[in-house]
Amino acid sequence: MVKSLAHLLQLPKTHMWLDYDEEADALYVHFADKPVSTHSEIRDDGIILDYKGRRLVGVTILDASRR
Repeated sequence: MVKSLAHLLQLPKTHMWLDYDEEADALYVHFADKPVSTHSEIRDDGIILDYKGRRLVGVTILDASRR
C-alpha cells in the first residue's frame, strides 16, 4: 500500500472518477475521464495499478466490500 501512496502523492490536483461493480465486487478509481493504460501491475493483495508510461492512471481494488 505504501508504494501505491507514493504514486498517488505525485498526482497533480485533479478530478477522480469512481465506479463500483457490485457483481465483480471491484472498485475502480480513475485519474482521467477515459484512462488508457499501457501496462498494469497486479499486486498480491488484490490491487491492480494501471499506468500510462510511468504515470498512474487508475487503481482497481478487488473484493472491495471486504476491505
